[in-house]
Amino acid sequence: MPLTARSRSRTTVFAPRLAALLRDRLGQDVFRLEPDTIGIAGPEAMDRLLAARRATETERPTFKPLHGRSIGRPEASAVMRTIGGDVREALKKPIPENVDLSGPWPITGHFFLRDLILGNDPYRLRLLMSRNLELTPKLTWSVIAAGAALPRRPRPEEQLTGVARLFADATGYQDRRYAMGMYRRAAAPVCFTVSTLVANALWLGAPFDEDASNRNIIHESARLLPPSWNILRYASPEYPAIDPRIGSADDVLILPLLSHRDPALWDAPEEFRPERWDSIDPDTAPGYLPFGHISERCWGRHMVMPLAELLLDLIRRQGLTVDPEQQRAKVPLVGLLGVEDVKLIREARGAR
Repeated sequence: MPLTARSRSRTTVFAPRLAALLRDRLGQDVFRLEPDTIGIAGPEAMDRLLAARRATETERPTFKPLHGRSIGRPEASAVMRTIGGDVREALKKPIPENVDLSGPWPITGHFFLRDLILGNDPYRLRLLMSRNLELTPKLTWSVIAAGAALPRRPRPEEQLTGVARLFADATGYQDRRYAMGMYRRAAAPVCFTVSTLVANALWLGAPFDEDASNRNIIHESARLLPPSWNILRYASPEYPAIDPRIGSADDVLILPLLSHRDPALWDAPEEFRPERWDSIDPDTAPGYLPFGHISERCWGRHMVMPLAELLLDLIRRQGLTVDPEQQRAKVPLVGLLGVEDVKLIREARGAR
């Protein structure tokens, strides 16, 4: 699908460090980023490094130690199954066709998903979904500490999600505090990631051709603006043996931001072309890592794709698109890569 004239007129403004990576490192394989950090953007080097060992608990983005307590893989897996069940239950509910998804994105989509999945949970838990808490960890833990200090038990008639039930079953302040931290760790990334993926897709390609599949659109969005634009691995003895350019004390930063636009891997890499995924398997495409490496995929990917497709389908049915008056959107340097403050409006008839 070629870019529309309207989408071609939009300019994506990357934060300076991201812009420098794209300008100076695109097409490179293994290179020194910092005195103690090696950047990796070649697909073969990526595969070998990520397959060399599993991520440690401090390298996992969602399940790092919480309040000094390690989160083992069995517990992490159980929590993800729980939030996965909550998402499946939410997708069974009829969605009102008159829901208003116009306005600023990704925040509008984030609120919609929060209410769709977690709408019946106690306020102190839903408050943990606020994107404002990303400003500083201290703010997050202050909100958690205040919420955990309130011992109220849910009423029997309350229809809680599975992740909220983990909190409801906790006894004592420390357990409630831990359960609230886990609630944010498990639930917030789902809503953050899905709303960001959809906002990115809208900015990059809307209005879409009628025959473009939502899944292809989301995959192409994740290629050009991968929400997880880097994967950190701390220095490890396996790495110098894989590539002599990596020292024994070097950390390694895997960069899907670069491999997803590498001209050696993609035709017209800077163009938004959802139809390319008609003939490409996203699970095996070299250098394509929107949900991590095949050796250790993100556990949340099976939730993200259905929700993103659902959301995009609603937007397309409602005839919403990016405000043609908006020609620039910024991509800040944060952990979750995406455009901010994209304004959606109802598409005027005959606008294409």
